[in-house]
Amino acid sequence: MSTLLAFEDALEEITRSAKVLVGQQTIPLVSALGCTLAEDVIAEISVPPHDNSAMDGYALFTKDWQAGKQFSISQRIAAGQHPQTLLPGTCARIFTGANIPPGADTVVMQENALLVGDKVIFSEQPALADNIRPLGQDMQAGQTVMKAGCKITPVHIGLLSSLGITEISVYKPLQVGILTTGDELIAAGEPLNSGQIYNSNGPMLSALVTQAGHRVKHCIHAADTANDTRNALETLMKSCDVILSSGGVSVGEEDHVKGVLEQLGKVHLWKIAIKPGKPLVHATLDGIPFLGLPGNPSSTLVTYHWFARLLLSICAGQTAERPQPYLVDAGFNRSKTIQRDEFLRVSIGKDGLAYAHPQQSSGALLAACESHGYLHVKANTQIEYGHSYSFYPFSSF
Repeated sequence: MSTLLAFEDALEEITRSAKVLVGQQTIPLVSALGCTLAEDVIAEISVPPHDNSAMDGYALFTKDWQAGKQFSISQRIAAGQHPQTLLPGTCARIFTGANIPPGADTVVMQENALLVGDKVIFSEQPALADNIRPLGQDMQAGQTVMKAGCKITPVHIGLLSSLGITEISVYKPLQVGILTTGDELIAAGEPLNSGQIYNSNGPMLSALVTQAGHRVKHCIHAADTANDTRNALETLMKSCDVILSSGGVSVGEEDHVKGVLEQLGKVHLWKIAIKPGKPLVHATLDGIPFLGLPGNPSSTLVTYHWFARLLLSICAGQTAERPQPYLVDAGFNRSKTIQRDEFLRVSIGKDGLAYAHPQQSSGALLAACESHGYLHVKANTQIEYGHSYSFYPFSSF
């Protein structure tokens, strides 16, 4: 257990061991924003349900067109009206979104039509199916339009509404317990004595979990004793689907989390070959997944983004997707290499190059606030000016 597990191997291990832990419920579509879809959605109708006009103009049969011919306007069709069959040799005044009348196969926009009294002339020969939105252009009846595991966005609500759907099956929110440890930590608002610091990891983890669409069931702080750590974990095990912790997972005399985990459950992995964030532990406590993140704030942030976010998404029924990077060129050099995958906090300059924040300490959060994302430098890799590396914007997590 003391050997550092490679970054990719750790991701695979957590993905492989995780499973959906929440039940399903049917809720009104208007209340589904941010929820996770529990079943595939198959369109029962086509959208649009009929061929319709993409323009205000005139519907006609292309073979009726002749240069200089004056067309009679046999009907007027507004959106929402049911058209009559087009009389041969005539055209129909039509408006955007209106159904194409039987017998017409093109729409000429009104800007290309000349009214002469009560008749109309089209100067250019129209093309077949011009300015017509065909039946099912957006969605076809029987088509799977959303997959289970999708997190519902405002656009999805619009899409499902266009299918006439009013209720949707979603997963119930994942209940997450958060444990912070450390005698030096006190809650914000309390007087700060010598040797103490304010607890930033508890509020940050709560916000990250909430932002991801899960619910923070409890957030408990434990003193640096095995007994207090055990009591806190047992409390969280009673009501939480997943437990996250920060601190107490290293090898110091005041680090009790790993030892208590071995008493209460099974430890699957410990120590990852990444920087920051090496002392991470993954365990199962009576069927409840546990992920112990390091206590330094930047380490907590990095390991949440890469490991906890993945674990929570799978347990919540969401499609497990890693953020997609894009390549950027480094705007700096570094000849030193380390035997761990490193996630540098960097900003993208106006020249498109990535520049590392001068403060890369695992205890510093300001660097993340003043940066755009992570530059992933793989183990045993130098950083060379102008060479490309994977960049992950914070917004992708």
